[in-house]
Amino acid sequence: METYDYVIVGAGSAGSVLANRLTADGTTTVCVLEAGGRDWHPYIHIPAGFIKTYSDPRVNWLYSMEPGPWTGGRRILAPRGKTLGGSSSINGHIYNRGQPMDFDTWAQLGNRGWGYADVLPYFRRMERRIGDGDPTFRGRDGSLTVTDIDWRHPLCDAFIEGAVSLGIPRNPDYNGRIQEGVAYAQRTILNGRRVSAAGAFLHPAMRRPNLRVLTHAHTTNLVLDGKRAVGVRYLEGGRGGRPSEVQARREVILAAGTYNSPQLLQLSGIGPAALLGALGIPVRHALAGVGENLRDHYAPRFVARVKNIDTINERVRGLRLASEIARWVFTRKGVLALSPTHVYCFWRSEPTVANSDLQLTFTPA
Repeated sequence: METYDYVIVGAGSAGSVLANRLTADGTTTVCVLEAGGRDWHPYIHIPAGFIKTYSDPRVNWLYSMEPGPWTGGRRILAPRGKTLGGSSSINGHIYNRGQPMDFDTWAQLGNRGWGYADVLPYFRRMERRIGDGDPTFRGRDGSLTVTDIDWRHPLCDAFIEGAVSLGIPRNPDYNGRIQEGVAYAQRTILNGRRVSAAGAFLHPAMRRPNLRVLTHAHTTNLVLDGKRAVGVRYLEGGRGGRPSEVQARREVILAAGTYNSPQLLQLSGIGPAALLGALGIPVRHALAGVGENLRDHYAPRFVARVKNIDTINERVRGLRLASEIARWVFTRKGVLALSPTHVYCFWRSEPTVANSDLQLTFTPA
């Protein structure tokens, strides 16, 4: 049985950063367990490839929500990355830090160290901002490249002008001092290729001898000594594979994502006692909040037809699609190098609301 200083479950955004940081000094040994495979799939690296990875079981857990009255009885797809980089390898690569007020609210609720002033230095440290940005808020020397969309469309310009006419200000940097306003989106794309957490943080660290990354390692549960996690059990080669175990001298770090982290805690006997008992799982630590209180941000979609103007839809049909593919292959430009969202807008639903509570996106497709 192998033993490391740290065992990280999940090679997604958090796991990739942690693996990089924990092995930086060369004295700490780290093992990362990833249920998916290597991030070799070409659709991961082509920005427009998210259309394919969105429904590809090779790189996506393909979860769906339980039906409920708020979704009209429908199951809503909840894609989660299942590869190196996790969801940062299959998402729409839009870069949005979030609203400063949200971080401050977390701190006010008792989560010390999570105020915006606390997390801002880490945002600055991790990013390599290419484009305009106040250095008080933006970083230039980090590993995660953040660029502006370099493709303009008249419909996007019209959307921005329409927002301005309603009193919404232009804001060229919604990740800067103020989030409120409308602007072309920022994204994690460089030279026509996706910049995932794996590409930015994990792959550089994988050259270090003190880091081992195991792919197709499907974690089944944590190994507990009393109430302390001391190891991880997993299946080599994925589901149906050979059971194996790895131990941690210092810490087990659960970075398996929004859905899989609480699931693994419950499978390990950590969670609501009644639920675990009903599932026949021995309770190791009764903790009511595990697996509960999930909040997601649903978005209604509005689609309009336009006349006498070229949208992305026309560019990805027939011979024009072949032309766009060739353009990306040889120049890394064109519609295949674009994000799914081109314009971001943050605004208030009512004048009396203190901060933006609405987020709008626009795509000429």
